[in-house]
Amino acid sequence: MVRILVVEDEPSLRDGIVDLLTGDGHDITAVGDGVAGVEAGLRDPFDLVVLDLMLPRLDGMEVCRRLRSARPGMPILMLTARGSEDDKVRGLMEGADDYVTKPFSARELLARVRVLGRRTPQGESLDEVRVDGAVIDLARMVVVRGDARTTLTPREVGIVRWLFRHQDRVVTRAELLEQVFGQRGDLQTRAVDMAIAVLRKKVETDPAKPTLIVSVKGAGYAWRMSR
Repeated sequence: MVRILVVEDEPSLRDGIVDLLTGDGHDITAVGDGVAGVEAGLRDPFDLVVLDLMLPRLDGMEVCRRLRSARPGMPILMLTARGSEDDKVRGLMEGADDYVTKPFSARELLARVRVLGRRTPQGESLDEVRVDGAVIDLARMVVVRGDARTTLTPREVGIVRWLFRHQDRVVTRAELLEQVFGQRGDLQTRAVDMAIAVLRKKVETDPAKPTLIVSVKGAGYAWRMSR
């Protein structure tokens, strides 16, 4: 059983999500606006937040930002009717671990919830990476570069751990999908590329010319193999 906070302002959709997740054995708290979402998320320790992007009183991006700042280890699944890649990237930058675009199927939502509810397996022996003037603190889920601190999501921590532990070889997109995203085949590999692009903005000195997480054409990604 996973304790889930659902923040959705449309009553029929909110009720449908609650029924679906309750039927899957989870403990659900549901609220209908952004302010209530922040209050509930700060008050109680949830295992997962299912968060709509378009909310009254406080939009989903701001809710995500505040919850991620206060509870960096709490996974956030964002629901959005927007289809543009810019909106999805912005949501990931604000701290969302994953997103589902409306309309979505019950099967898709349950799959994403089950993956995030399990959390990304944490690498027991790797808590910190120091590279290029930055400290990637995986235990505290932050990147520190000088006076700047950037929060990492649980999924981003999982990506760094997996790439770093396998830095002697190329890691394929399919491998990241299975080992970090917890999916096989039914999640487009484009989601991996998008997650890597957002992660680079947090860990690279120049995200346009990455030197930590490098692309290997036709294969996948590697940790600093270009050096």
